[in-house]
This record gives sequence, C-alpha cells and structure tokens, in this order.
Amino acid sequence: MAVVSPLLFAMLFGIIEFGWLFSVQNTLVNAAREGARLGILQGVGSDEVEARVVQYLQPMNLDNKVTINVTEATADDPFVTVVITVPREDVSLVGGFFGFVGGTLEGRASMRKEGM
Repeated sequence: MAVVSPLLFAMLFGIIEFGWLFSVQNTLVNAAREGARLGILQGVGSDEVEARVVQYLQPMNLDNKVTINVTEATADDPFVTVVITVPREDVSLVGGFFGFVGGTLEGRASMRKEGM
C-alpha cells in the first residue's frame, strides 16, 4: 500500500492537471471565436474585440494572464484573426511537478469581415 499510494496520487493529480489544461485550451478557443464573431461586424474595432475576449475569460480567472492579438481585416486580407496565448505555468494547478514547465496554450479564430 505504501508503494502504490504515491503512484495512484501522481496519476490522479496528472489526470486533474491535464483535464484543467484541456479546459483552459477550450476556453481560449471559444474566447477567440467570440472575439472574431464581434470583429467581423462593420464599425467594430480591435478595442471592442479585446474587451469582449476579456469579458469571456473572466469567469475562469484568465483575463489578466493572457495575451490577446487582434489582426483587423484589410482589403488584401479580409479576415479578422484573434489569437489568445497564455504561458502554461500561469494556468497550471501543480506547477512544474510533471515536468511541463515550458510552452504556451493558444486559442485562435479567423472569420471573414462582413462587406469585404
């Protein structure tokens, strides 16, 4: 029992950690989609898109940990692109216990601007 318990707890915390990271990844993608949906409307700028993304991320307490990059549509490239990144160590529940200390999680969405 003393040999098996640490292994079982490590597996349990690993499952919880990866489940949380998948949840954060899914939230980033959905927030990027929300921002892109707003950004395709006429008269909406990148400030409104960023505000909408931050509002979407607040329930998971990710709003102050992310970097938001909004690429507005032009005549040459009629797509609005929203990219949200967060360092993995900023959202990890167990820190670097499993050895995954580097890297980032990213959510990305592109949509064609209306009227272009």
